Amino acid sequence: MKPAFAYFGAAPRFSEPLYVGRPNLPDRQRLHQELDAMLDRRWLSNGGPNVQAFEAELAESLGVAQAITFCNGTVALEILLRALDLTGEVIVPSFTFIATVHALQWLGLKPVFCDIDPLTHTLDPAQVEALMTPHTSAILGVHVWGQPCAIEALQALADQHHLTLIFDAAHALGCTWQGQPIGRFGRAEMFSLHATKFVNALEGGVISTQDAALATRLRRMQNFGFTGYDRVETLGSNGKMNEFSAAVGRASLAEMSALMAINQAHYATYTQALAGIPGIQLFAFNHSERHNFQYVILEITAAEFGLSRDQLVQLLHAENVLVRRYFYPGCHQMEPYIRLYPEARQRLPVTEALSQRVLSLPTGTAVTTTDIQAIAACIRDIQAQAPQIQAHLH
Repeated sequence: MKPAFAYFGAAPRFSEPLYVGRPNLPDRQRLHQELDAMLDRRWLSNGGPNVQAFEAELAESLGVAQAITFCNGTVALEILLRALDLTGEVIVPSFTFIATVHALQWLGLKPVFCDIDPLTHTLDPAQVEALMTPHTSAILGVHVWGQPCAIEALQALADQHHLTLIFDAAHALGCTWQGQPIGRFGRAEMFSLHATKFVNALEGGVISTQDAALATRLRRMQNFGFTGYDRVETLGSNGKMNEFSAAVGRASLAEMSALMAINQAHYATYTQALAGIPGIQLFAFNHSERHNFQYVILEITAAEFGLSRDQLVQLLHAENVLVRRYFYPGCHQMEPYIRLYPEARQRLPVTEALSQRVLSLPTGTAVTTTDIQAIAACIRDIQAQAPQIQAHLH
């Protein structure tokens, strides 16, 4: 007799899909008011009042001198890399979303894939130093899950070797390192405001920096290089955020503390509900820092759980729990990198192992405490029946 799970023909435990990263929606009344005002002004782009206000609010929240908004995080990162005049090689983790690495390759820079710390899932400074060559121009760290990189160690390496240090902080809005907001470190940091982020602007990105000259250059390069009404002084592109995205972003940012509290409560519920399941390890944050908890990450040890991570994914998807394999299989295993840098795999044992173990669970305002308890119960039931399930899987 087959186990009583949807994968084998039973009814799914959830009638509607539960997604990872389903958008949090801001206050509709406020948003409608902002939209009406924007339409009345007929100022829809090109640095309108919403963009100006949003950038000021972001700068205050991040504790930085400058916050420059963009149409999305990928374009923000590309323009930042171009504004910094980087050349040659940039050391970067493979354990990240593909956009981090694409931005480098797109601009003709060579990504040098570096392994990560197995506990923090961020760049291992010792491995970074070992990969430096005369062609290295920068280190691009990623605050994965909002967990800060080893900022102090990376900055020391950058200073010692005269390299530029920047951070992909796409996951890290609202998080801190040594009590200071992420966004204040390196030459600059990039945040994503994509719809799947807990604070979003439908689509959007932000560069934060304390460097006024760099901020000026970024503002010019995001607007075709214009320095005046009909004066262009540098090469540029079109990376501007529009007024509607900025209005959504402002409404979302205003609710950031409340959204973080919801995420933290969900994380606590998962922690309690998943406790004691063999082969399950919940990613642990440093509770002396502030976190946004927008990702709930499991590591699955197949030998203890009784099933592989990918088998668990199959079973949960059938139950309408649409968990995600972040960041599978690692950027170095995707095109064009697997073809261009086939040697990378040999120096990434932690990345290779982690990409086979990690699972991201639904959280945010689209799920309830009851949903989370039911998800955890489903995982517990799957583990308890792992031998029977294994016998029937194909």
